Amino acid sequence: MLDEYCERLGPGLWAEPWNAITNLAFILAAFMLWRLLKQRYPANKPIGDLWLVIMVAVIGTGSGLYHTFATVWAMWLDVIPILVFQISLLWIYLRRILRLGWTSSSMLMMIFFAANYIAGLYPDLLNGSMMYAPAILSVLLLGILHAMSQPSLTNGKANHERWLLLAAFGVFCVSLTFRTLDDRLCSQWPLGTHFLWHLLNGTVLYLATRAVITARPRADSED
Repeated sequence: MLDEYCERLGPGLWAEPWNAITNLAFILAAFMLWRLLKQRYPANKPIGDLWLVIMVAVIGTGSGLYHTFATVWAMWLDVIPILVFQISLLWIYLRRILRLGWTSSSMLMMIFFAANYIAGLYPDLLNGSMMYAPAILSVLLLGILHAMSQPSLTNGKANHERWLLLAAFGVFCVSLTFRTLDDRLCSQWPLGTHFLWHLLNGTVLYLATRAVITARPRADSED
């Protein structure tokens, strides 16, 4: 049994109750995103958007299993869906929203993979949070592009949706801080802070996926 978080003091399926229960934040986020999809697309829903919503729910399920069983197989059920979601969102955004061609999108994806590989060389740095460095940088860059490229007005009203990815970046910074501090604050706060990472990250995934669902694709496309 793996013991990687402050809350776990020993073996047992219910040794991390807060870390397990707070994964419901992802399930709630997926439910709200599903309702948004039904609103915007009553008939045929975009496959990419639907896939992202499903992955948000899978992330919550995988993380819940990991913080319950705390085994190697459960760890992979936690890690793999997160990586798949990151890759999926980035690819969908590059292709459908920015309308980049296959060559440009593939090159940017390769840079993302390379950055993840380099970050993976330092698994213990920042209490394991180093592996999220490429993701948080990607959200920042996409957030800036999103704010600049999306219309400032929609139906004569301010388009607040254009700030969604930058909002996701801000919440991501806070959530990653709590994830990093989990071990360091353990002696002062035995419950740890990892459960706050779950609660805030449910918000991050909701904001990022909502940005994709509500975005207006760039008019000029690259062949």
